[in-house]
Amino acid sequence: MAEKKSGIDQALIRDLANILNETDLTEIEVEQDDLRIRVSRTGATQYVQAPIAAPAFAAPAAAAAPAAAGAAPAAPTRNPANVVNAPMVGTVYMAPAPGARPFIEIGATVKEGQTLIIIEAMKTMNQIPSPKSGKVTEILVDDGHPVEYGQALVVIE
Repeated sequence: MAEKKSGIDQALIRDLANILNETDLTEIEVEQDDLRIRVSRTGATQYVQAPIAAPAFAAPAAAAAPAAAGAAPAAPTRNPANVVNAPMVGTVYMAPAPGARPFIEIGATVKEGQTLIIIEAMKTMNQIPSPKSGKVTEILVDDGHPVEYGQALVVIE
């Protein structure tokens, strides 16, 4: 009954901490109904329970990183409708197996539903399908690297 009072899913927090360890991320945040949980390596684990008002909590961190590293001028000119974002935190794999041909390449034509990449999250391989048909104009992630929720992965025009 004590678990009911707190309303905090301890297993979820453990899973988030494991994702941090597996992906070398410094922070992860998830929303579930009106509960927001953030786990961070740099400080104490934070729990905030309040109605969620911010539409994109990951956007400021994602925007700050390129600015600090010398932002690429092409990023602001991308049409958001053409960008495929990461639906989860995990590690990106560009091919179905090590040494295999990548799912996509720049200039390739893809069909809606075709697998673009795989994101491994919690030892589960998740195929990320193309939301539309078109031509791959940019691949914004590297094979074997971690990605954050909402991070731009591929541009399809």
